[in-house]
Amino acid sequence: MVIDMKWFIASDIHGSAYYCKMMLEKYMEEKADRLLLLGDILYHGPRNDLPKNYAPKEVIAMLSELKNEVLCVRGNCDCEVDQMVLPFPVLADYTVLDMGKRLVFATHGHLFSADRPLPMKSGDILLSGHTHVPLCSESDGLTFLNPGSVSIPKEGSAHSYMTLEDGVFLWKDLENGKTYNEYKSV
Repeated sequence: MVIDMKWFIASDIHGSAYYCKMMLEKYMEEKADRLLLLGDILYHGPRNDLPKNYAPKEVIAMLSELKNEVLCVRGNCDCEVDQMVLPFPVLADYTVLDMGKRLVFATHGHLFSADRPLPMKSGDILLSGHTHVPLCSESDGLTFLNPGSVSIPKEGSAHSYMTLEDGVFLWKDLENGKTYNEYKSV
């Protein structure tokens, strides 16, 4: 059973209403079926500067409108109080997408990562955020993917997101929607 829908994948909004709005505009333009958020939704964290237009209450309002389309995992900056204000689950450490012969384990990246993967079968994919740096690498039969950060990209990377459709992951620049990387899982 291969995933028969288009996923929009994003990570590390960190309370930026400016970049959340831009992300949701791209989500609508992409005509995706579901929005997968890889954590760090509302709080900027003690190691990050405040992102542009830091307004967590506005982010809550924007994401709440799509509550039936959002699948989310917990980031290291997310906690129980965030669950009290968001109308969709945000505290799972990971979720799994079934792609037929391969599984995609989606997580934030602070608990499970390329250095500390979940128990996975050769060919599976670990999809995570956390580092704010896009990634596409393979090691020991596993694939590691990271869409980068919506609001606080690092190491000179672009504000970015990812789509998954028909087994193809595309990394896209949030500001212009242009594809800058591709990984075919089929």
